[in-house]
Amino acid sequence: MVPDIFRAHFIRAIAALFFVFLFAAPAAAQSMFGLSIGQLTLVIPYAIAVGAAVFAAISAWVAWRSRSRGEFAAQSARHQVSDMRASLDGIEALLSGMREVTLIWREGAAAPRIFGPVGLIVDGESTPTAMLEFQRWLTSDSAAMLTVALGDLKALGAEFDLMLNGPDHAQYRAAGRLAAGAPVLRITPVNGGAKPYPLPSAFIRRPDIVSCTALFACLNHPAWIRNARGALVFANGPYLELARALGLKPMNGELPELFGSAGPDRHRPGGEAHKSDSLTEELPRVGLLDLTLFALEDGSAGYAVQGSASNEAERDPSLSFLTAAINGLATAVAVFDGAGQLTHYNKAFVELWGIEPDWLDTKPNERAILDKLRTRGQLPPEPDYRRWRSEHLKSYGLPGPREAMWTLPNGQVLNVIASPAPKHRGVIYVYENRTERLALETKYNSLIVVQRETLNALSEAVAVFGTDGRLKLHNPQLSSLWKLPMNELGRNPHIDAIAEACGRALPGDGARIWEGLKRAIIDLGPDRRDESGRLQRTDGKLVDFAIVRLPDGQSMMTFVDVTQAAQYEMLLKERNEALETADKLKDAFVQNVSYELRSPLTNIIGFSELLAQQEIGTLNDKQREYTRYIRSSSETLGLLIDNILDLANVDAGIATLNVEELDVATLVDKARAGLAATLENTGGAPVNFIVEIEPGLPRFVADGSRMVQVLYNLLANSIRYSDAGTEVRLKVEGRGDRLLFVVEDEGVGIPEDLVASIFDRFEGISVEGRQRGAGLGLAIVKTFVHLHGGTISVERRAPRGTRVIVNLPACQQVLSAAG
Repeated sequence: MVPDIFRAHFIRAIAALFFVFLFAAPAAAQSMFGLSIGQLTLVIPYAIAVGAAVFAAISAWVAWRSRSRGEFAAQSARHQVSDMRASLDGIEALLSGMREVTLIWREGAAAPRIFGPVGLIVDGESTPTAMLEFQRWLTSDSAAMLTVALGDLKALGAEFDLMLNGPDHAQYRAAGRLAAGAPVLRITPVNGGAKPYPLPSAFIRRPDIVSCTALFACLNHPAWIRNARGALVFANGPYLELARALGLKPMNGELPELFGSAGPDRHRPGGEAHKSDSLTEELPRVGLLDLTLFALEDGSAGYAVQGSASNEAERDPSLSFLTAAINGLATAVAVFDGAGQLTHYNKAFVELWGIEPDWLDTKPNERAILDKLRTRGQLPPEPDYRRWRSEHLKSYGLPGPREAMWTLPNGQVLNVIASPAPKHRGVIYVYENRTERLALETKYNSLIVVQRETLNALSEAVAVFGTDGRLKLHNPQLSSLWKLPMNELGRNPHIDAIAEACGRALPGDGARIWEGLKRAIIDLGPDRRDESGRLQRTDGKLVDFAIVRLPDGQSMMTFVDVTQAAQYEMLLKERNEALETADKLKDAFVQNVSYELRSPLTNIIGFSELLAQQEIGTLNDKQREYTRYIRSSSETLGLLIDNILDLANVDAGIATLNVEELDVATLVDKARAGLAATLENTGGAPVNFIVEIEPGLPRFVADGSRMVQVLYNLLANSIRYSDAGTEVRLKVEGRGDRLLFVVEDEGVGIPEDLVASIFDRFEGISVEGRQRGAGLGLAIVKTFVHLHGGTISVERRAPRGTRVIVNLPACQQVLSAAG
């Protein structure tokens, strides 16, 4: 402002000098036209005096005007300050009249300004500084929490909103904010914890029935209004619904009473303003209800809410908000303050350590808790317990969280997480039970190792592709089969990269084969199926592949190099075809030769019989013996040819059974007669032949000629391996609807290693120098027994001999074809 005034005065001075010279101008002009210097000297002083007078007048006028403007500006400023003070007084009066206390720390001020009813918070106190004594109206935990939060607000600008506990179950809400750079703390009592504070009379206003009716009509809880006489004059919708649910109806236009008209006198007109009572009432089929009653200007009102344990935290100071928060966790949690005292814990902590909650409620020191657990043998077995405990208790001074694994004596493994609060204000411990997790991880790792070793031990190449087409799992065989580098497969490449690498390794058709496999891998349709096939590579290898869809959407491919196996298969197939052809040629040859031998053999038998009858001449003893040998050999040869023809018919599938009802004794006689003739012709060793036929045998239907052959071959085989004078016994027994033919001898017996081969064709077994023959007798027996649907078995007898058992159905129902 000062430079502007000087600038204005300077401009005015220049103007005054201009006027001075203006007045002096005529004199100067006259001097130019003949006036003398003396005359001009006389004129100049008068001109200067006139100019000075004009300058003085102008300056006085300017000064008077500047002063007037200054006084006007000062008066305006005083009015503005007065308005601001009035506004500030109104705001302070408003803050003081609210049910909360506000503390404001202005810049540079050591103590805050406090607004609001201090007596609402600190009972019996009206001095504002009493609010700063947190220990007077808060518990020790809440006072420490508020002190820390307030310090962070002042130093770091960290805003907060806390729920604090006071004595006598009181609770307060403390909110800290920054307003215009100044810390502001607002403290409000909640849950009715603080005592009622008498408001100034200017703020006392009691609602009336009309205003309360409009309010209660919007409530979702039962609410009612009574007039000055206590009569029920209004009930909202939820009240009437509750009454109907209880079976109460309006009578004579009067509203039903649910809670009665009783109530404190102060709820009637004339009572204390804004006083209310909280009552509890239990209704049938509804349960516990919390009632709130208060007075109106011209009556009283009340409302009800469903009773619950919502005020449990007020009744039990140990249930703070932090305890309620951690109590629902399944993980054990314990909170210690800066002095190491236990302040909070949850149910999981009690269940983990088995410590009595009553003892924990005494807020023991962490050192005492550790010693108690050590005494009970629940801590890790450390040789130097004191050193371990000291190291553990360093958590209070750590700058950040730390973890430690505890292996307890009961086999549990705990991950103990210590999270210290800044400035040594305590520690929160989280005891995470890792026992099951470690067991699962160990089992999982073991399965992975077993899976990897199993895959590596397989001869097949295995590749597992994910839904994104990338290789997830493989074994070394995949690299060797497709000539792919292991380091490339270890990077989990995409199937396109594998196809490209295979194309470089197998220029002939590597890329083409994998392009075909790719279509099956990337197919994620819901109707996709497993695939398999054979790949023929240009390098001569044959590879069988299979694509299996896994449950998680992945695809597993397996490859087997079957080149050598396919070659062996081809060789075996060719050999089998050759053997089948040779077998067919053999059967045809045997059959043809047998038929061709039948005619000359018949002639030999006929001529031998003619010679034996001596019709064409007399024979001496030697000739008759030779003739008998010729006839016996011819008959043996004929029997052999018949056996060969029978086997050929069976192999050709044209053998049939001519079944008829048979007499078992007759069958045995025919077989014994044939056997006697053979022994007579061959000069076999004489044996004692015994036949035992069980009486009452079932009706026997079978092929008679085939059964005679069976019995004949069995008896002949037993006699061949028996010594002279021993017994050969034939027993026939019934077993329900079956017959058993049992042949026993006392011969040398058959070795165990030869039992399985005695029924093979053309197996001439020699036992103790005794040859069985051509090896067709027992083969014929086995074939005919199977044609009849029976079984045959061979047993060794103790100490010597053999037992052969033929088990046949008693009645053959149909004609059986050899198969």
